[in-house]
Amino acid sequence: MTSTHLAPALDDYEVWFATGSQGLYGDETLRQVAEQSREVVAGLTGLPVKIVWMPVLTDADAIRRLALDANSDDRVIGVIAWMHTFSPAKMWIGGLEALRKPLLHLHTQANLALPWAEIDFDFMNLNQAAHGDREFGYIQSRLGVARKTVVGHVSNPAVVRQLEDWQRAAAGWAAARSLKLARFGDNMRYVAVTEGDKTEAELRFGVQVNTWGVNELADAVAAADAKGVDDLVAQYRDLYDIQPELLPGGDRHQSLRDGAAIEVGLRSFLEEGGFGAFTTTFEDLGALTQLPGLAVQRLMAEGYGFGAEGDWKTAILVRVANVMGAGLPGGASLMEDYTYHLTPGEERILGAHMLEVAPSLTTARPRLEVHPLGIGGKDDPVRLVFTADPGPALVVAMSDLRDRFRLVANVVENVAAPELPKLPVGRAVWRPEPDLATSATCWLEAGAAHHTVMTTAVGVEVFRDFAEMAGVELLVIDEDTTVRGFRQELRANQVYHRLAQGL
Repeated sequence: MTSTHLAPALDDYEVWFATGSQGLYGDETLRQVAEQSREVVAGLTGLPVKIVWMPVLTDADAIRRLALDANSDDRVIGVIAWMHTFSPAKMWIGGLEALRKPLLHLHTQANLALPWAEIDFDFMNLNQAAHGDREFGYIQSRLGVARKTVVGHVSNPAVVRQLEDWQRAAAGWAAARSLKLARFGDNMRYVAVTEGDKTEAELRFGVQVNTWGVNELADAVAAADAKGVDDLVAQYRDLYDIQPELLPGGDRHQSLRDGAAIEVGLRSFLEEGGFGAFTTTFEDLGALTQLPGLAVQRLMAEGYGFGAEGDWKTAILVRVANVMGAGLPGGASLMEDYTYHLTPGEERILGAHMLEVAPSLTTARPRLEVHPLGIGGKDDPVRLVFTADPGPALVVAMSDLRDRFRLVANVVENVAAPELPKLPVGRAVWRPEPDLATSATCWLEAGAAHHTVMTTAVGVEVFRDFAEMAGVELLVIDEDTTVRGFRQELRANQVYHRLAQGL
């Protein structure tokens, strides 16, 4: 049962390749420009998003029209620009000011190595991207155009990797711009960091954040047909190791059926409303029989965004990270720093949540169990129990600082966990970069949230590109971070972002 309304697969998107030149060099040179730019596009292989070659641009009207066409085509998530020869930059002013899609400036050339003995001035006129791209870089900087700049030949794997990171970020940005998020109930009472300005979120990210009464969800759950529940229970038996008491004939089988009914109803509500993300809260469960756990875990693994306790900002991040990581090993999930192992030299963080961690963080077969939950006042909820696979990961939080949104990302390494026989939830154990004390100090001083998205599919460079596209602050805690340097960055960012907003 896969949702039909989620954002398309990355191979359904397009990125346009725009080549700049001018009429000064004559038709024969322009023919060669077109031929070589096609070859550059053909050399960009192995990318998740198709690159579409566009005719060579030689005047301001054509440049502006390409920008407007890109804006109006929902398949297009970005534009790559390359100045093959010399494209006078004033021609690009109207187009750059009109463009509303992410821009990547590819500073490359057709030839990898120079044919030194054969170079004449005709060769120089044709192969002068080193000249033309600097003119283009100037006008982008003068206009204050947000872009990514990538330098190198397209045969270089490092160049291709940078383009892939940017494409994935652009896909996440496109998903955010079209995202509808359903809040079932409000935020957890008295909690500060899960609050935020939903209107500003729509202005900044494009996401629509609105609220529905939890009993509207309960009605959808009550309408779940028996066959749909039966089919899901059968699917669970194929995918998971299930506690015997939850199996048909077991004492707690009704709990499993209730969990399946919640999944059927929740999925139908999200699909009918066109939602790609949602939140719940244990303080407002209405007529639901149990706090949604299993359903939330499975929907996140399919690509939905989710935030617990009404945390819509984290739900946005989970959705964006799921889109950006499409097709890659690993996944994205709500996560929460819960408790520390502080033995010197062995410091670790144990992260989890009440129920809602996505099984896409593991390649192991999860176990489906039912256990009491001391909050919420409902029946014991079913949930998947597992530990995230060891390997590189990233945790990212979003905070509302009144005048802006701040993203804070920590590069971490998930590690093998000791046995946790009495902890019946999905969880992860990780070592944060550069160390726990530095990481936690910087996290706290940044005012970063306790809820995060953990992604094991994409790295920090994808989030750097996403933050640039969104025009939001991103602070990174990695192996090079020091507390002193981080504090200086915080102060500098405070000044920059205040000034960048204007009067």
